[in-house]
Amino acid sequence: SGIKDPNRPIGSFLFLGPTGVGKTELARALAHTLFDNEANMVRIDMSEYMEKHTVARLIGAPPGYVGYEEGGQLTEAVRRRPFSVILFDEIEKAHHDVFNVLLQVLDDGRLTDSQGRTVDFKNTVLIMTSNLGSQDILEAQQRNMDYEAIRALVLKEIQQHFRPEFLNRVDEIVVFHPLKREELAQIVEIQLERLRVRLADRRMSLELSPAAVADLAARGYDQVYGARPLKRLLQQEIETPLSRLIIQGKAVDGQRIVGDLVDGKFVLTARENVEA
Repeated sequence: SGIKDPNRPIGSFLFLGPTGVGKTELARALAHTLFDNEANMVRIDMSEYMEKHTVARLIGAPPGYVGYEEGGQLTEAVRRRPFSVILFDEIEKAHHDVFNVLLQVLDDGRLTDSQGRTVDFKNTVLIMTSNLGSQDILEAQQRNMDYEAIRALVLKEIQQHFRPEFLNRVDEIVVFHPLKREELAQIVEIQLERLRVRLADRRMSLELSPAAVADLAARGYDQVYGARPLKRLLQQEIETPLSRLIIQGKAVDGQRIVGDLVDGKFVLTARENVEA
């Protein structure tokens, strides 16, 4: 549109909410939508940046120190992929000095690395995630509080943790709802679609009955961990058994792979060829 501040990143967001509600997945989806590839998301785990000296890992070690030639984890990633979504996971764990680096990026849209090179962040989207206020969100939902009331509760908590100059530089603070059980069925389908893409090379299709989807959604749901257990469950019930069928020659290229409930148990079988 031409109205964006040319000296700042495209956007900066603080994603707040319990674990397993889709904060990282949304960052991936943004990378795919904005830059056509999920590989254009750089994830930095801020639990690795809790100490003062870890600033050097972000922008590179000083001359004469080990790792000087390698550059910084953040600056090198953006230098190589200037059009990226940068995900700072669990931002609340970062050291005070690391926040100073982020403030510079949010303000100026650039950083100078340890080798004196200026790295441009003007074509990046910065996303910072935090679990702060998660317990408040879970308890508030159980009390059927509306979204605005929950948001106000969470904002009050993060204001006690983050400095005003940091919060004031973030474009938008997004508070995520905990996932509801009924939403898991949609997530099952999203995860299955990714597997279908991988199976396309073998001309295999993957079909699950509504009962099978409902079963996986029910077993993959956790009130505290959200959709996290679901990914593991899909590996156990679909990916691993399917790999076993392929290795044993019981599933071959071009077949339909069907998941259904048999006597209350999830069963995966290979059926006639897709092209038949």
